[in-house]
Amino acid sequence: IGHPEIFPLLLTAKTQQIFNCRADEDVTEENCFTCIKKEDIIQDLKTRANTSDFHPLKKVILEYPGDELLVVFDPEFQYGQNFYLVASEEAKENLLKLSATAKETEETEENTEETLEVHKAWVSLGSEKEVEEESVKERDTKIKYKISRVRRKFGAPITFTDKNASDDKDSYAECTPYEDDTFSIKMIERDVGVQTIPKVRETSTQTKWTYPKNASTQYYTRQLSDEAKAETLSSEKLKEFLTAIHIRMEIALQQNEIMDVFFDDWKALAGDEEGKPDVYLKAYQSFSDVQYLKNRTISCVRWHPTIYGIIALSAREQPSYEEQVNLSNKSLHQSVVLLLSFFDPVCLQLVLKAPEDIYCFQFSPSDPNIIAGGCVDGQVVLWDISKHEERLQRAKPVADEIIDSEGEPTAAAVMIEPLAMQVQQSSIEPALVRYCAASSIPYSNKKPAKDIQWLQLNSEDDQKGGTSENRDENNLQLVTCSPDCSILFWDIPSIEHRQMFLSEKIKEEKRSYMPTDTDEDLDLSWKPLIKIHLRERDTSTESAPTRISLKELQYRYKSSGRAKSMSALRTPIKESPYTELSASSSKNLEALEYISTNFFFGNEDGEVVYSDWKMKTDTHSKKPRHSQKYSLHTETINTLQNSPFFKDIFLSIGGQKFAIWKEGVTSGPILQSSSSAGRYTAGQWSLTRPGVFFIGRDNGNIDIWDLLKKTHEPSHFQNISKSIITFISPSSASAEQHFLAVSDDLGVLHILEICQALCHPLSNE
Repeated sequence: IGHPEIFPLLLTAKTQQIFNCRADEDVTEENCFTCIKKEDIIQDLKTRANTSDFHPLKKVILEYPGDELLVVFDPEFQYGQNFYLVASEEAKENLLKLSATAKETEETEENTEETLEVHKAWVSLGSEKEVEEESVKERDTKIKYKISRVRRKFGAPITFTDKNASDDKDSYAECTPYEDDTFSIKMIERDVGVQTIPKVRETSTQTKWTYPKNASTQYYTRQLSDEAKAETLSSEKLKEFLTAIHIRMEIALQQNEIMDVFFDDWKALAGDEEGKPDVYLKAYQSFSDVQYLKNRTISCVRWHPTIYGIIALSAREQPSYEEQVNLSNKSLHQSVVLLLSFFDPVCLQLVLKAPEDIYCFQFSPSDPNIIAGGCVDGQVVLWDISKHEERLQRAKPVADEIIDSEGEPTAAAVMIEPLAMQVQQSSIEPALVRYCAASSIPYSNKKPAKDIQWLQLNSEDDQKGGTSENRDENNLQLVTCSPDCSILFWDIPSIEHRQMFLSEKIKEEKRSYMPTDTDEDLDLSWKPLIKIHLRERDTSTESAPTRISLKELQYRYKSSGRAKSMSALRTPIKESPYTELSASSSKNLEALEYISTNFFFGNEDGEVVYSDWKMKTDTHSKKPRHSQKYSLHTETINTLQNSPFFKDIFLSIGGQKFAIWKEGVTSGPILQSSSSAGRYTAGQWSLTRPGVFFIGRDNGNIDIWDLLKKTHEPSHFQNISKSIITFISPSSASAEQHFLAVSDDLGVLHILEICQALCHPLSNE
């Protein structure tokens, strides 16, 4: 760059020897010039052709007007190679003149240094001014003090004298304090602003840029001549080598035949897994109903605890923005809970009628014929399906009951009977079941009851050592939570008196020619026993719970002798048939014993709260004390479920995250996910594997999380629907068959069969 007449040239050792320009021998750093005849270079190009080092500059050499070309040794690779070629006569003469002038100058300087010693005088360039400006100078005038004393008093002895105390007033000497003007100087205050800025200086840097160059390497194989080959093969050294090595070679060849040396033993250590089985959810059945589920979303799905193949679901409206503003517009759909069998998805088994749309419901763990549900208006409803239990049991495939003479079911029975059963049942209308109890609206939740749970009852010995067997005694059995900042505890009213009242009411309606299937709210007086207000004492901050998780409670509920027993209320009273539905007065009740006051709940703000409340003996109301509050989720908590294997482990899902918590760990969750692209809308633990859980998303996918394989992403995902997944409910039909019920926002229920890889737990899982 800047010297177009100079061309870098790479000369190998062979070329340097040919043209007598060997580096550091013929040419050095001080004497770096050498002239090569043009004819010699052209002859070398003809002899070695493309392998000649001058071949890249062939055109420049042929067009050079002179007879000799100047080649300069470049030991510092200033132009990228060890030599460079000057392709101009003018540049050649200039370089040679510069070299001669430099030699003369060096000789002159050497002679001058030997004869003369020139001493140059110092010339000021202004640096002393900078030194003077940077020097430290005292600007403030110093204050001088002069302390004098009489000369004769220097070193004089000090004498003390005695003084009679009676000479002074009150017979004591007083050292009265006085105000010293030295310490009464007033400080003048003033506002001063100080701004600190970093020191700024201008600097620059230049990156060294190397000249790009093309480089190539030519190599060729080294071949032995026939004589050298014969000599090597007949040498004693080769014979000794083959004799020493052939035994080890034979052993190695035998090992290669016996075993695969490329087999990866580490990958084969898979524990009790045989390879990598496929993870999938197989579509088993789907269900939808035009009459009850059209343009509605499925809010809750539950499997029957004891009857195989029976599944219940509830549906609610999807109100638009206008309908949410105007709540007086009621839908024409009936509010029901549907019970169906996936052996006959065409025909409904039972239809449970409700006063309003059901948001959530649960089968009773002690009596599966009792179902409790929470309505969108906050009411709590009970159904009794004990009269229809035989109908549900007959929904099983008839082929299981047909056995041939040898005790084996016939193939014809397996194939023909389900079809006959389907045709027979499809002609039967589903049975309508009215609710047997509904809570009083003024005492119910003010907003939708978003979660409902049964409390496990465990019998406790009384003070005399006996066990209470009175099942009619008021016990805390139901818990509901609602975004109205309250958690309600309910007792279970008498089913018999409730049904007796309904039968009498229906008879009166028949006499007055009124329809018998009306859903009008009756004069209900079922009230909650305990109401917990979720409000902070200090900040009056309210929490709107959407999910609640309580431990398995063990308690004994004692009533005093003044309180009326339930047996005294056995006689039906026509004027007030709900006498035993009303709660007892708090004045006649004693505190619960052996009850756990700790519980978890998730609210609409995405917070998971671990709270503790204490019983008050003078009122039903309780106010919890929030012990820990964790703001992890960004949206409403839609899942808060305990692990079926660990009592102190539970899963929370809301927004774009999920978390796994452990009771007693106050630092936060033991595992939390990163924010996903979409929203998580539902989730459930696996019933057979402790490390597996399922999460539904807003895009219709089901994420399968296997914590033994991956903790940062789902191990598998599968698309189930085109709309939002609203609820997930697993079921274990048998040891080899497990199902997953998945509902979506379009009112379709999907029954999926879980693969064996997700059913059988690994060792020590």
